Amino acid sequence: MVTIKQIAELCGVSRGTVDRVVNRRGKVKPEKEQLILETMRKLNYQPNPAGRALAARKKSPIVGVLIPSIGIHFFDDVLSSMQKAAKKYDSYGLKVIWRSMRGYSVEEQCRLIDELSPQVQALIINPVDHPSVVRRLNALIDDGIVIITINNDAPGLSRHTYVGSDYLEGGRTAGALLRMIGPEKLNVGVLLGSLSMLGHRQRLDGFRETMGDRCNILSIHETEDDDMIAYEQVTQLLKNEPNINALFVISSGASYGASRAVLAAGLAGKITIIVFDTIPTTIRMMQQGIIQAALYQHPHEQGRRAMQIAFDYLVNGTPPDRDRYIMRNEIRILQNAEN
Repeated sequence: MVTIKQIAELCGVSRGTVDRVVNRRGKVKPEKEQLILETMRKLNYQPNPAGRALAARKKSPIVGVLIPSIGIHFFDDVLSSMQKAAKKYDSYGLKVIWRSMRGYSVEEQCRLIDELSPQVQALIINPVDHPSVVRRLNALIDDGIVIITINNDAPGLSRHTYVGSDYLEGGRTAGALLRMIGPEKLNVGVLLGSLSMLGHRQRLDGFRETMGDRCNILSIHETEDDDMIAYEQVTQLLKNEPNINALFVISSGASYGASRAVLAAGLAGKITIIVFDTIPTTIRMMQQGIIQAALYQHPHEQGRRAMQIAFDYLVNGTPPDRDRYIMRNEIRILQNAEN
């Protein structure tokens, strides 16, 4: 096994210089750094795990996680994968501060950002698209804090990378799917969490783009991803629009409430419903014939990848190698919903 001492001798430098290059701390002349890195590559040098862990613990890396996950079961899988990854990195001294919120309150998200910012070196966040949030996050970036957006992005934010699905493509896919399985002339009610979330607006844009003249959007409702709000809105929609024959639920927090309203109105099988995410209540509604299809956006991979990026940046000094890590939107029906 190649050692730091051997690399130092081959490169004609001190062991301390090699150590600074390996652990990315302290200044090393560019030509020396290049020589050391090239020698490490040629000899397939791998840092000693115990030494690497010790060096990492000295840095005391802390990651903050801020997600509007209360009441949104999609994030259960995202967070469980994050927690699993964080546990794996615990030996390197990585600590995580978890914060959740309900809904998309700008004031609440700003308060939690302010609470976390003095404590963390990286922040994984599902951001509300609002100037106050963007300003705060850009200020943190200027202060050297790593910002990773997950499952939603925000224009004007200079974040280090985004992890999630392509929302515009998801809306297009949902529209194409509804054209395939829905009635010839579609009268659609649309539910989304909040127009203050970039991804929700993008899904709506993609849906409209694909549907064209074949679709009549009857109304658009913001549900705050709350099933009770969705239930009340869809109940009223079904009364007001007797010609409605389809529902497009853009974010999963409202899919169960919308489905329960259709079931209560005795319209099971008469309303084509397309949603996002195969959460347990969605699978149950599929089994009852209420929901016809869902688009899956790999929540486990989103959570794992986001925490890995934070770890690599804080512990190894390795920045993300791309601006966006995109997970595929996959169509799920009853027969493959639990795969």
